[in-house]
Amino acid sequence: MKTLIIAEKPDMGRNIAAAIEPKAKNHRSYLEGEQYIITWAIGHLIGLAEPDAYDVKYKKWNINDLPIIPDEFKLVPNARTMDQLKVIAELAKRSNLLVNSCDAGREGQHIFSLIQRHLKLKHPVKRLWISDLTPETIRKGFQELKDGAEYENLTKAAKARSEADWLIGMNGSRAFTTKHNVLLSVGRVQTPVLALIYDRQKTIEAFSSLKFFEVEGHFTQGEMTYKGMWQGERMTDGAKAEALAAKVKGKPGRIASYEVKETKEYPNKLYDLTLLQREANGKYAFSAKKTLDVAQALYEKHKVISYPRTNSNYVTEQNIPEMHKTLSALQGTAYDEWVKGANRNLVHKGNKFICNPAKVEDHHAILPTNRKASGLSADEQKLYDLIVRRFLSQFYPAAEYKVHTVITEVENEKFKTTVKELLSLGWKVIYADQKKDKAKTSKGKGKDEEEEEEIEVNEPFSVAPSNPLTCSDAIVKEKDTQPPKHYTEGTLLKAMESAGKQIEDEELRDAMKDSGLGTPATRAATIERLKNVGYVEMQGKKIAITQKGRTAIELIRGAGIELLTSPEMTGQWERRLNEISRGTASDNQFMENVKKFATMIVTKVKVQSRADKTSFEGETPAVSGKSRSGAARKTESKAATPRKRKTEDDGGSSGSRTKTAPAKASADTGPKIIGQCPSPGCGGMIFMGRKGYGCSHYKEGCKFVIWKECYGRSLTDTQVKALIEKGKTGKLKLTAEDGSPLEGKLVLANSATGQLAVE
Repeated sequence: MKTLIIAEKPDMGRNIAAAIEPKAKNHRSYLEGEQYIITWAIGHLIGLAEPDAYDVKYKKWNINDLPIIPDEFKLVPNARTMDQLKVIAELAKRSNLLVNSCDAGREGQHIFSLIQRHLKLKHPVKRLWISDLTPETIRKGFQELKDGAEYENLTKAAKARSEADWLIGMNGSRAFTTKHNVLLSVGRVQTPVLALIYDRQKTIEAFSSLKFFEVEGHFTQGEMTYKGMWQGERMTDGAKAEALAAKVKGKPGRIASYEVKETKEYPNKLYDLTLLQREANGKYAFSAKKTLDVAQALYEKHKVISYPRTNSNYVTEQNIPEMHKTLSALQGTAYDEWVKGANRNLVHKGNKFICNPAKVEDHHAILPTNRKASGLSADEQKLYDLIVRRFLSQFYPAAEYKVHTVITEVENEKFKTTVKELLSLGWKVIYADQKKDKAKTSKGKGKDEEEEEEIEVNEPFSVAPSNPLTCSDAIVKEKDTQPPKHYTEGTLLKAMESAGKQIEDEELRDAMKDSGLGTPATRAATIERLKNVGYVEMQGKKIAITQKGRTAIELIRGAGIELLTSPEMTGQWERRLNEISRGTASDNQFMENVKKFATMIVTKVKVQSRADKTSFEGETPAVSGKSRSGAARKTESKAATPRKRKTEDDGGSSGSRTKTAPAKASADTGPKIIGQCPSPGCGGMIFMGRKGYGCSHYKEGCKFVIWKECYGRSLTDTQVKALIEKGKTGKLKLTAEDGSPLEGKLVLANSATGQLAVE
């Protein structure tokens, strides 16, 4: 009998086969060689069953039937990938050993575990745990296969996470939806993230700007000229500021103190996924999901970076020789000049800034591999460039500066000057070809002290402490205190990582990673879900909360369930899941607490007053204070919410599968009718909503909906018409679930639900 290898996706399976069974015969859904059979899941083949699998009465949403708390959770295969599950079942009969080769992380562990449980596979299991997909790493991984039992605690944590999300999402979403008669999605992670956005918005709206004045002195000493800011209590009286400027202008002065100290700036840490997503959002306006998708392609398809879903900024001792090999592999590429200037002696096992095994759990920081990159798309190249430059910077010394702090006194008034003089560029040479970040303007903070201005110069700076000087000019600057900034996806990811706590200290942030909101692998999906259910919308790079999103948070808090909106509480849950995965906490105890919490949600919602329907509708204010192009979109009370594969920490109920209503059409035009509903015996009409094409009989229980965004493209009215009338479209360029390009016809796989497949 042969060993059956189960990878997470087809690409990964083919990479494994190429490395250990290069002559394996391709049978389309698996590869077979002399020793190994290699097959794959296609993401999640199996999920948790819907409530009606436990009792038919749950087909209808009724608040009096809640809470729904199964004694044992039932598993159900994904209808779209049933054939692949059958393939795995048949192949397992011909095997005496299984190798779990799904992604080396909590969710990869979960995918394999669900297959094992559902198919009742009793084979012994080995675990492949690798961080990149180069042939050398795969072969080495197979030489060092771990025993599957070593990952039992990780399996328990994954199962607990999945079931906890089901309990909170299913009960919370059904309770709030049935009480308020509007589809409201509630989730263990998505709700506290929405609360972060809500609270920031309320702070901005309540902010009252304060006008204040600064006085900038211009000083001349011989050939040297420099500027300094007046030091004193913040001035809110413009006349006083003008009087002070007049008092010192043209007057002689002296240097009251002059300090010079040398400082070093070391290279930035290697990337973990969240940091990469934050920087790609800031630099290229990539959404968190886009960065994850592009990074996954660089890892899986091109094999030019290591496993991206990591929460570590460090490497282990075993990675140091690999980093040196990768540096050599970058010779002769576009990075050749920087490779030549690299100092290999700086990257070694004793450099705790890079190599810190204690801070590496499942995976090390994201690194380029020793495979040469070719055939990358423009976006893939941008992300790869970020990763390679960050990697190369570790082989360069610190940038060195001299910081000059001057206190100048004129007419008993003190002015402070801080000048940062560059001595040596060090690692910053790698970024010298890029435009400098816009100089940070000195905005008044909401504190009592003004923000200090620091001037960076490349030429030498010095003043003579004992020599006289003149205040050649004094300028009054009018400023306003600024409210907190609206979240972008980048700054929201930072807040999620630290459970909403404003933590600037990097070490403290490292300590918070165990108790952030969600995991690096799932934060992007959480943000996407908030968009999909109509709670937030993007205005440029800024995230704006919709009226529906505001009302959802107000109702949850109004019901007395503040804990559901608490980032700290959810962060503690995430910490507990991490402890379960390490074997230091009980999964049973965790689940008991979740069940109590789900019951408490339902109890409190039952006695809540029903919200007025209009409280979910309204314009989303433009976050910049200026109107956006076109009118601000209206939030519909029953905006169609996409039916999507449930992902880890998604949190929301799969209730997006039920009671789905298309968005309302504008009153003057009426809904745009596409054609007759193909659902058997329905008789309704299909019309276009904001996010999908739904049936006019949705209130009578018709669940037919086709989502506009499907297989990587936006469907047109004509294509939807073809689907409902002919059952298929013409040939289209599509994108598969694993991100690979695909050509084929979209076909209506289920005329009752609108589920599509590719032919």
